[in-house]
Amino acid sequence: MIDTHTHLYFIEEYAPDGGGCAAVDRALAEGVEWMVLPNVSVESCAPLLDLHHARPDATGVAVGFHPEDVDKDWRAKVREVFDRFEGEKPVAVGEVGIDLYHDPTFRFQQMDAFGDQLDRARAASLPVIIHSREALEDTLTVTRNMGADCPPLLFHSFTMGPAEARRILEQHPDALFGINGVVTFKNAPLVREAVGELGIDRVVLETDAPYLAPVPLRGRRNESAFLSHINAKIAELCGISPEEADLRTTANARRFFNHPV
Repeated sequence: MIDTHTHLYFIEEYAPDGGGCAAVDRALAEGVEWMVLPNVSVESCAPLLDLHHARPDATGVAVGFHPEDVDKDWRAKVREVFDRFEGEKPVAVGEVGIDLYHDPTFRFQQMDAFGDQLDRARAASLPVIIHSREALEDTLTVTRNMGADCPPLLFHSFTMGPAEARRILEQHPDALFGINGVVTFKNAPLVREAVGELGIDRVVLETDAPYLAPVPLRGRRNESAFLSHINAKIAELCGISPEEADLRTTANARRFFNHPV
């Protein structure tokens, strides 16, 4: 299995249990072979890169500036983040996008920052991990402006329904969808419908740890070691075995991130 989105480098969350290295090791012991660490802020660069350097074979890094951190000074911060990752061989740009759930104050700055980072991804020939919350139309407006040069897109933490999935695929037929613990929640029937309609070849696994621990572990701090619960639910929804779901979602992730076997 591959965890395409995990924040095991969050020091405060994982320090009580041995830190990020111990969390990576627990995941490896549970059959997770590789984990993608997406950046979120200027401050997260150092702990993320420290964890990657400590476990380079088990982790890949994504360089990006999270939309909720965007403000009027976003240009300098984005530039600093990308400078910090110079020479680190990121496998993607992310997580980037638009989030209007808590505060739409910087909506247009978020759109500009997202467009800037899409341009950087295109220039570096990297795929993009998208964070889009309460902002699908704005997100698709920015990606549409990229035209035919838009990089490959992975919609991280996809928790919407079949209609939204179809809307994305109308514009980006090759898009992938990151499915996490929400798919196991009783109050999330639409995302389960979406997974069934999308099928296994458009889906990749993710935990978004430390958030959104899957049932039967809901309410706990999440970690990549819990990924098998998500894989099992996706297998059920797609009518295949957990072993096949593992193989096919792993293949999807390897293609997207250009990560060799």
